[in-house]
Amino acid sequence: MCNFCCTFAGVMDFGRYDREDLQEALRVLREGGIIVYPTDTVWGIGCDATNEAAVAKIYALKQREDSKSMLVLLDSAAKLDYYVDVPETAEMLLETSTAEQSPSLEGRDGEGFETQKPLTIIYPNARHLAPNLIAEDGSIGIRITNEAFSKALCAQLKHPVVSTSANISGHPTAHFFHEIEEAILNGADYVCRFRREDETPHEPSSIIKVNADSTFVIIRE
Repeated sequence: MCNFCCTFAGVMDFGRYDREDLQEALRVLREGGIIVYPTDTVWGIGCDATNEAAVAKIYALKQREDSKSMLVLLDSAAKLDYYVDVPETAEMLLETSTAEQSPSLEGRDGEGFETQKPLTIIYPNARHLAPNLIAEDGSIGIRITNEAFSKALCAQLKHPVVSTSANISGHPTAHFFHEIEEAILNGADYVCRFRREDETPHEPSSIIKVNADSTFVIIRE
């Protein structure tokens, strides 16, 4: 049942979340459902990234072909090795993405990149994830989240959580909760209460694809 009708009780401290809200989201994820939840970028649709049937539900809700892989969130870079190969360049990018002044890296074609915002890295040789999440070349996009709610979700679920924008494929991205289409809210099994009234601007993440040989391609700066 969709919980879109749940009342958001007042303005919340965006650094703190309601534990009951978190536990309900976790219950739905563990039972193979899908949620709408706030992330470190825009509002997202999520599920347990190891559950193939749940991933299929998201593709259906977004009216999106399952040939287009979706990224996932993790709460710690220490968990990456279980799910993907982590080339040296990816390790460097992870280190610099949290630095106050990130040094530029130079790609194979001499193209420089400096990361100052959330960073999604597409890694080679994905494993232990739902097969319909993984791209044809075996890669998967993963972002380490430091946003309070999504970080807690990943940590307590003990699995990565799918993160795809909360909109029907081809429709405008919902940057704030009030912009999310009713079809998405009504199609989810749970809609989180945290940060519904937050209208702090959030930029989409940078996206870099890192190959097994440590060369990389900038998908989005």
